[in-house]
Amino acid sequence: MTRALLSIGGNLGDRERHLRDAVAGLGDTVLVVSGVYETPPWGDPDQPSYLNAAVMVAAADHGPRDWLETAWRLEAEAGRARDPERRFGPRTLDVDVIAVWGDDGTPVLRDDAELTLPHPRAHLRAFVLRPWIDIDPFGVLPGHGTLDVLLREGPAAADAGGIEPRPNIKLEF
Repeated sequence: MTRALLSIGGNLGDRERHLRDAVAGLGDTVLVVSGVYETPPWGDPDQPSYLNAAVMVAAADHGPRDWLETAWRLEAEAGRARDPERRFGPRTLDVDVIAVWGDDGTPVLRDDAELTLPHPRAHLRAFVLRPWIDIDPFGVLPGHGTLDVLLREGPAAADAGGIEPRPNIKLEF
């Protein structure tokens, strides 16, 4: 059994529907879903704002690679088209595998061309940390520290003020 934290977001098309479809596409692996947040774009400011959320998932038959393939499948189902000229450009859906834990709760550490765990930029992204805190208030980003301290005092703190809760959007599972 592995458990994984997925960050989901998008800023093109029907943003709410893309998030809802992503959660639905995770099926019975979903343990808990965060609230939804409207966030400014990160890394490429010339684009619309995003809707972001976090999803904790678990499955007996999934390893880190399986979670990555699940992320790719969800993005493809949402019609995501990658623009090589704009790495952080707009998208219908982005699903990032932020962290994975093994059967015993130990974080999976991985550094290869396809998948680095934990996600190498998660500690920099308030749009990842804030929703994650909703579902794991005492959570720890492996190798970086507790989520609350990262969001309050780390590099992501500068972006935290731009995050707006969207309590009118509920992601059912």
